[in-house]
Amino acid sequence: MSRRYPSTIAGPVEHEFVVSRSRFVTTAHPAADPAAAEAVIADVRRRSWDARHHCTAMVTGVLGDQARSSDDGEPSGTAGVPMLEVLRRRELTDVVVVVSRWFGGVKLGAGGLVRAYSTSVSEALDRAVLVRRAARTQVTVVVAHADAGRVDNALRAWVQHHDATSGETVYGEQATFEVWVPADGIAALRAELAAVSAGGLEPVLGDERVVDLPAD
Repeated sequence: MSRRYPSTIAGPVEHEFVVSRSRFVTTAHPAADPAAAEAVIADVRRRSWDARHHCTAMVTGVLGDQARSSDDGEPSGTAGVPMLEVLRRRELTDVVVVVSRWFGGVKLGAGGLVRAYSTSVSEALDRAVLVRRAARTQVTVVVAHADAGRVDNALRAWVQHHDATSGETVYGEQATFEVWVPADGIAALRAELAAVSAGGLEPVLGDERVVDLPAD
């Protein structure tokens, strides 16, 4: 059985949640590493300078093995950790969430804060487009320019039906196509290329890597 990897989000999402007149605005943003996450946090702080709190949680790394959170002045354990738990439950990585709070004059209590921060992050992530990740093998195919269009079309159709994804295409003296293929699909791709080229094309296998794939 192939290993499962955490998903990520395709792009930034912002969502506002209001409870007892307190405004909670969540920014969820892709972040490839902690430095990128900190840059997002700094930008939110700059844009929403008048908020009382900017509570944060981030998970990074291919395996989601790096995590940080901050209550930013809220009672300990009422904001950052609950936000982080939402990311963990949804099996996400390479993402940072910042919840900016404008106090509405009514104290929510510890339980109310936990619910508010968790709900705000959950509702923001409900609006995000997810990106699956999985281990795939690099396959390159080199073809003459005269055959490039036909092979390109064949590869694009093939990846859509074999849980693969297209990579970079390079045009030099010849055209080089890159696709990322599940290990158990390499034989099928080899057969497809043989069919479209009368046996003239042979794929070149490269390294295995964790890549982004379209969501289910």
